Amino acid sequence: MQSDKIVVGLDIGTTKVCALVGRKNEFGKLEILGMGKAQSEGVVRGIVSNIDKTVDAIRKAIRQAEEQSGINIGVVNVGIAGQHIKSLQHNGSITRQVTDNEITVDDVNRLTNDMYRLVTPPGSEIIHVMPQEYKVDYEEGIVDPVGMSGVRLEGNFHIITAQSNAINNINKCISRAGLEIDNLILEPLASCLSVLSEEEKEAGVALVDIGGGTTDLAIFKDNIIRHTAVLPFGGNIITSDIKQGCMVMQNQAEQLKVKFGKAIADEASENEIVSIPGLRDRTPKEISLKNLAYIIEARMEEIVELVYAEIVRSGYAKSLAAGIVITGGGAQLQNLMQLVEYITGMDTRIGYPNEHLGKSKIDAVKSPMYATTVGLVLAGYQPIDKPASHYEKVPQQEEYQKPVQKNSSSTSSSSSSGGGLFQKLKGFLSDDIDNKQSY
Repeated sequence: MQSDKIVVGLDIGTTKVCALVGRKNEFGKLEILGMGKAQSEGVVRGIVSNIDKTVDAIRKAIRQAEEQSGINIGVVNVGIAGQHIKSLQHNGSITRQVTDNEITVDDVNRLTNDMYRLVTPPGSEIIHVMPQEYKVDYEEGIVDPVGMSGVRLEGNFHIITAQSNAINNINKCISRAGLEIDNLILEPLASCLSVLSEEEKEAGVALVDIGGGTTDLAIFKDNIIRHTAVLPFGGNIITSDIKQGCMVMQNQAEQLKVKFGKAIADEASENEIVSIPGLRDRTPKEISLKNLAYIIEARMEEIVELVYAEIVRSGYAKSLAAGIVITGGGAQLQNLMQLVEYITGMDTRIGYPNEHLGKSKIDAVKSPMYATTVGLVLAGYQPIDKPASHYEKVPQQEEYQKPVQKNSSSTSSSSSSGGGLFQKLKGFLSDDIDNKQSY
């Protein structure tokens, strides 16, 4: 049963590694059973740079989640991000042999799987193939061709690629931590599941996920993903600016940003001063909150302008009726929503992962900084690569329940029976096909 299915999301971020254990309750809402969090020291701008430190952080987060939930974790949904993420549009087609029979799910899957055989730049590979629309015998604008009659089936696809080394390093970290990867998911797509409504995706919306090392962008229109990008700037670069501008330590700069930072300098009082403890045998340092706000505003303006330039480059800047939704840890910065509205001229709101969450003892997950991790858990129930109607017709759907049982069994049992995991999922998720060599 879907309600008995337990899914674990693992977000390997620049500032933190977070693990969430969740399951759907009787009302279809996500119930968080356990959470584990560890400081991330081996990840830079979304890319694993130190295997050992990342493995230690993963083990610590998983151990905390296991203790809180009482479940032994063996399989996880993992997010991937970084500047190496690229996206492109591509058209493909197949010619069917039988003309009097209707188009089946197998035909659609065959067309989708053909996209994975595209030649990508050396050192990169395809992680997501997401259909935009189809043509049947040159009839355009078809969202779901299954059941139609036709000879020629064409499709326009949004293809997302990632650096092979980055994928391999994530696989290595997960393996050394004694876990297996169920799905490898682009982080902004996971965030979309937790903070965006169907109405927003239909009207047109840009999701901006401001993390510690990267800022992720995903654009939806007509309920279809249209554009994705990852910018190599995040909250950490603001902390670095504060450290240099105010001449303080790194941890002091982070606390200044979180507790007193404002994205608009005019909102800060000129008379407010905060005192920072000095180094050994030195007097405390006094920081003007007005000057602090000027430092933050200068960098946030740059990040928001880069995001808006990417939205304009996508061609959908004038088509986003729902405007912008900001989430991630950076979304908690005071006055950020007003700054984004001022620079972009678009309606803006803060995205909280509350809509899909049921009652839980862990209130911290309702913060925007956990939007990606909540989305990774939701991805176990709502695949993001294809419309839901496709999955209902695939015979192998029952196989998808098997990996989840490993979360309630021992890690050793999951590793002993996981050799055919992705073969079992073949035909169900378009990500899991034979030519995906990283797995």
